[in-house]
Amino acid sequence: MEHKHFRRGIFLVLIAGVFWGTMGIYVRTLNDYGFNSIQIASLRMTFAAVMFAAAALLKDRRAFCIRPKDIPLFLALGLLSVLFFTCCYFAAINRMSLSVAAILLSPSPIWAMLLSILFLHNRLTGRKLLCLTLAFAGCVLVSGLGGSLSLSGFLFGLGSGIGYALYSIFGAVALKQYAPLTVTALTFLVASVGSWFIADVPEIVRICQGADSSLGLLLFLLLTATASAFIPYLCYTVGMKDIGPDYAAIVATSEPIVAALLGIVAYREPVSLMTIVGICCVLAAVILLSRQKESED
Repeated sequence: MEHKHFRRGIFLVLIAGVFWGTMGIYVRTLNDYGFNSIQIASLRMTFAAVMFAAAALLKDRRAFCIRPKDIPLFLALGLLSVLFFTCCYFAAINRMSLSVAAILLSPSPIWAMLLSILFLHNRLTGRKLLCLTLAFAGCVLVSGLGGSLSLSGFLFGLGSGIGYALYSIFGAVALKQYAPLTVTALTFLVASVGSWFIADVPEIVRICQGADSSLGLLLFLLLTATASAFIPYLCYTVGMKDIGPDYAAIVATSEPIVAALLGIVAYREPVSLMTIVGICCVLAAVILLSRQKESED
């Protein structure tokens, strides 16, 4: 791949991680409205699906023309990855602190790298291993090791990391045949429809009707879908096409860094030396990836 494309991919995935890092604020705000984790996930994915579908059709009227044999691939992307990850992560956020939820999500690059080696036949190089170690260590340091952790919270957090990694693997396969907008649009359409079966839609309607300001809630849902789904997933999917699923998963560890910084600013969480060192570790991993790459990648 061209070096400029590699750097572009790094930048786009980094932007995706930054936007994803703000997700906790949206989740907790919508939770205050009375929505549960699955309902928040369903609303986010549904609004994002409409955005992706409109963008894809505006760019290419044949955007949704896919081969019948690839239907299982998009079902896996939508249900096993995006829907599964979103529900698990939102449930984890509502069961523990943002920092602990982040540390349980942070091993996702490990899952992505192992899965890409197993299924995509990617090589585990020394540079990848070093960057992965730096990124994971940084996430652990930033997130911290304290806080109470229930069994359900642990399982939801672990599930979020696995679902997150699966998007990189399935997405990498889909991108070999389809444009990024097609991949994201179909993925979110499948995920949103799947979520309707488990989200108690009548209850969602009741909560929306009972809101103090229905227009305010609608605008906040649009903001949530745009900032935590439409922009980051599009950036991540395009960036992953340039740098591959294993590198993309490492760079996206910027997400817990942003979550930690938002916690400091919005929730006045204390800044420790461990947090500062962790941020430096993740930044070092991203810089190392952006300055050098393996010729075989």
